[in-house]
Amino acid sequence: MLTNRVFMKKTRKGGIIKVVREHYLRDDISCGIASCGLCTVSVDGTRLDAAPESISTAYTYPHYLMLDTNIVLYQIDFLESDVIRNVIVLSTVLDEVRHRSPAIFKRLKKILADPEKKFFTFVNEHHKDTYLSKDVGESANDRNDRMIRRAAFWYEKHIKEDGGKLRIVILTDDAENRNRARQQKLSVSSVADYVSSLSGFPELKDKVFNTEQWQDESKIIFSAHLTASQIHEGIKRGELLQGSFFASRDNYLEGNVRVESIEEPVLIQGRLNLNRAVDGDVVAIKMLPKSEWKCPSKVVLVDEQNVDDAMETPDPEFDEEVGEDATPTAAVVGIIKRKWRQYCGILAANPLTQSTRHLFIPSDRNVPRIRIETRQSEHLATQKIVVAIDYWPRHSKYPIGHFVRALGGIGEKDTENEVILVEHDVPHGSFSAEIQSQLPKLPWSVDAVEYKKRVDLRDITICSVDPPGCTDIDDALHARTLENGNIEVGVHIADVTHFIKPGTALDKEAALRATTVYLVDKRIDMVPDVLSSNLCSLRGGEERLAFSCVWELDDNANILKTRFHKSIIQSKAALTYQEAQLIIDDPSQTNQTAKSLRLLNKLAKLLKQRRIENGALVLASPEIRFNIDSETHDPIDVVAKKMLETNSMVEEFMLLANVSVAKKIEEEFPECALLRRHPCPPDANFEPLKKAATYQGFEIITTSGKQLATSLDLAVKTDNPYFNTLLRILTTRCMMQAVYFISGTIQQQEYFHYGLASPIYTHFTSPIRRYADVIVHRLLAACIGADSTYPALLDKQSSSQLCNNLNYRNRMAQYAGRASVALHTHLFFRDKTEDEEGYVLFVKKNALQVIIPKYGLEGTIYVSGKNNETLKDGPTFVYSEETQTQTCGEVEFHAFDRIVVRLSLDSTNVQHQRLVFELVKPYIAGFSVSALETNSETATTKRKSVGADGEEKAAKKNKKAAKGKKK
Repeated sequence: MLTNRVFMKKTRKGGIIKVVREHYLRDDISCGIASCGLCTVSVDGTRLDAAPESISTAYTYPHYLMLDTNIVLYQIDFLESDVIRNVIVLSTVLDEVRHRSPAIFKRLKKILADPEKKFFTFVNEHHKDTYLSKDVGESANDRNDRMIRRAAFWYEKHIKEDGGKLRIVILTDDAENRNRARQQKLSVSSVADYVSSLSGFPELKDKVFNTEQWQDESKIIFSAHLTASQIHEGIKRGELLQGSFFASRDNYLEGNVRVESIEEPVLIQGRLNLNRAVDGDVVAIKMLPKSEWKCPSKVVLVDEQNVDDAMETPDPEFDEEVGEDATPTAAVVGIIKRKWRQYCGILAANPLTQSTRHLFIPSDRNVPRIRIETRQSEHLATQKIVVAIDYWPRHSKYPIGHFVRALGGIGEKDTENEVILVEHDVPHGSFSAEIQSQLPKLPWSVDAVEYKKRVDLRDITICSVDPPGCTDIDDALHARTLENGNIEVGVHIADVTHFIKPGTALDKEAALRATTVYLVDKRIDMVPDVLSSNLCSLRGGEERLAFSCVWELDDNANILKTRFHKSIIQSKAALTYQEAQLIIDDPSQTNQTAKSLRLLNKLAKLLKQRRIENGALVLASPEIRFNIDSETHDPIDVVAKKMLETNSMVEEFMLLANVSVAKKIEEEFPECALLRRHPCPPDANFEPLKKAATYQGFEIITTSGKQLATSLDLAVKTDNPYFNTLLRILTTRCMMQAVYFISGTIQQQEYFHYGLASPIYTHFTSPIRRYADVIVHRLLAACIGADSTYPALLDKQSSSQLCNNLNYRNRMAQYAGRASVALHTHLFFRDKTEDEEGYVLFVKKNALQVIIPKYGLEGTIYVSGKNNETLKDGPTFVYSEETQTQTCGEVEFHAFDRIVVRLSLDSTNVQHQRLVFELVKPYIAGFSVSALETNSETATTKRKSVGADGEEKAAKKNKKAAKGKKK
């Protein structure tokens, strides 16, 4: 059947044209009910139970649930519970959810795909008895509500005609929609009322988003946010600016907004100016007059509030003097896009024992506390839980949310690992049955077709060099002297794209995960184990498919020729860095592997020296390695990572391969090559580094990467060998994040990789654990005629969206890895106290921020109380802004001073164990240990990513941290 919609449309030139929209209707669309005698067409997917069992005391008869759009958008956690089954999702609702929230749509699709959930999609838009055209003047929302009521009416009539006695219950929180449904004698309920009627599932009440219970407009704290149209007009007139909001980790009443048109971040200071912005939100800001610009606070402020009804507690006042160093300051006036997600954390103790209202304390200190209502507080008090934010009203200091689920006991290792994965949004479920069905069957061997298509390199002495215990070996190397006296060097990379074809379920899952995540005691693979640790791993003595980059070099490591080809290799040895170093250093070793390694090492030194001369940066970050007990998987020792020549050797050739491939794919595909760039940091980023160096008598010049590198090389103190390393650690934090991008989307001069001093760069060398490398392999294969392109590969828009996910997942994987190190440091210090050498990194107005090199651990020693209050019965510290020092009596603290710190774990609070930093040397009488606490769970995650010339080195050492193991 066909229905037409005719309307007149005005053209750009002022003319009028007649537009006819055809909408096809059918009478054979199935209802989805099992054993329905009227529907003769088979249904693909989940069928509704023939007689669903009712668990509701209000709706005691068998019934199906039918949802409106807002129920899906705001109650998705409730829908994901195992209790809710036999639900009809109309195509009208599905389309609107897809349009309004891609994230919720993805979660809904997952529910629909679960056969146990019994969620069925009914295509009401194309059924002749349920389709309704839009009335004149009717809003889209009203028309959708009318469609839902029409579908419910049709279902009840359809069920009766089939001889059934089932009913439809519409779930909607729209009071007007409920009234209209009752007028049509339809069963309808709000989610809160329906959940209250369920017997035996009291925990479901905590999952319901209910705004009515929190309404209290008696005390307004915040200014109203501007509407979307007001924000648009303000930005258009230049009165407002937009950017992403980043909360401060050191001060809960401060943050900044990155605005494209302003070089330095715009400061947001004070609760009212923050105006309910949450870390990651895209916000609209209004610049304050220059007379009101402020300096970032030098006080460490921690929100210690732990009761729900403490709205009257005044905020600490800022007493920063406004001077020449004042930075652009603004106030948040509107929210353009929320970046809310699910948050892990604990419940704060509520002194009102009978209250159901509580404060939730997120693990992420960038996120404000959240008010929730739960009837399970006694049980959840010892649990790590997940909470979602629902909304943030003007009368509340904190956003309001609801309980989602419990993860497990606080402090339990499995729970804390789960927290890390959830908090950093790491997809870590098992691979689906569909994906498993697409994997090669074992035993596997190279087939005859591949032998003919590829270059046979099995006779060449190729070997891999990796961290100990590594099982996902994705690169191998060789070097040999040619007859003409030149040197042939090859980098051979696992040919993952042979097994992962575009558009398959495996390819989509790998694209979603984007990267392998390395924790201390386990790894979360991007691809299934049969590929990552077996068929794609270049294991010693086994034939493997590879993608090779081969150069002909002269004795000075100058490239004479470059070629790329698909190959078959058979690695002669899978070595660790230590094993390879021993072979190089042992003159009695004269076999082909030893000769190849020595040649590679010699050339790598020349390549590195040339990079540094060109301005490449050599930076540093605290690096440690845990020795893990094989049975308990607990840390038994911590050692600083040692870098050998072989680490640098592998890194240099991986970098060279990435640069060579980048040039090739950009030359062939100038509009759609996937590349990686490292933006030059704005000069404002270097201010902390410059100031710190100046107080020590050194000048750091940052006008170019070359001058920065030279300045760092000259900043050496003979009496403090760690001083230069500390400077390089600070320099690392000044860097911008390196990101993936598509070549045709920005100007060519912006391709530059600042840390590597390379005009062009990409990732080619780790396709087992980085999806970016998979795309680069496909592009390179098309360049050399080894494979063909496909539409998505050459589509700039879809490729740019892919890059956004790659950058996000890569960033989250880095943070997750650091959080895992923090967790295992925590576990290591249980029942243990150690005195360790440390250094002062920053001198704050009320604290010393210190680093412990042995553990790569950072912490805060408060000298004036956590929120700048005077310590009771404690010594008096005097802060000098001019000299950046803290003075107590005759003891003076500067940045980079060497100190001794006693480390121990305070487990008195089971909900929030703390790593205690106690100053041992220099000794200060009366300095209370209680003033020296810091939260180890968050201290380590403050470190920013390396981002410069650690591109390949960081990847290798992540492998080492995980030891290639899986739990």
